[in-house]
Amino acid sequence: MLLGVIGLAIGIGLGFVFPGYFPETLSDYMGIMLIACADSIIGGLRARALGEYNDSIFISGFFINALLAAAMTYFGKRINLQLELAAMVVFATRIFQNLAILRRNLLNLNAE
Repeated sequence: MLLGVIGLAIGIGLGFVFPGYFPETLSDYMGIMLIACADSIIGGLRARALGEYNDSIFISGFFINALLAAAMTYFGKRINLQLELAAMVVFATRIFQNLAILRRNLLNLNAE
């Protein structure tokens, strides 16, 4: 999980160091891939808090979610549908659900 957080931080840092370097035509793909990666990181935090964390599941999910989100965006653009919007809704819902579980877990730990 730490690898994903470090990679995300490096990517964001490079985005600030090289502004405008990334082609605008790929911004839709990067946006959905960042949301997919954020979903994986928050899911990894939830799994760690619940004692269910597994490195191989996290790393495979991190990359597969990002690639699947990019593929959905690509094929959606090819058939003139906004499939990235559907992916955003799904990933955002998962992020909120995982954050809710993390919050409940944190509140339960503080109550004990």
